Amino acid sequence: MTTASGKPRIGHDDVVRLCGDIEDWKISAILGMDATMAEFEEAVAWSLGQDDLMIDEHKSLSGGVAQIYEILMSDQFDNDEARLEG
Repeated sequence: MTTASGKPRIGHDDVVRLCGDIEDWKISAILGMDATMAEFEEAVAWSLGQDDLMIDEHKSLSGGVAQIYEILMSDQFDNDEARLEG
């Protein structure tokens, strides 16, 4: 499975392997993106608090990585509350 750019795309098993048992809506949201495995792995590293490693490698939290990070760090309550307010 590849993205439109021909890079490896993440699958359900990849998400579970790297994130463990996370909510189904997060898995669906992540898989709904055309994210590469590299973007996903980088976002997981940020979410695990390895931001010092990312900074040392001069990587910033942006683009698809930032979107995946936001999904990983958000919770259902915040999403439901935002939907009610919006």
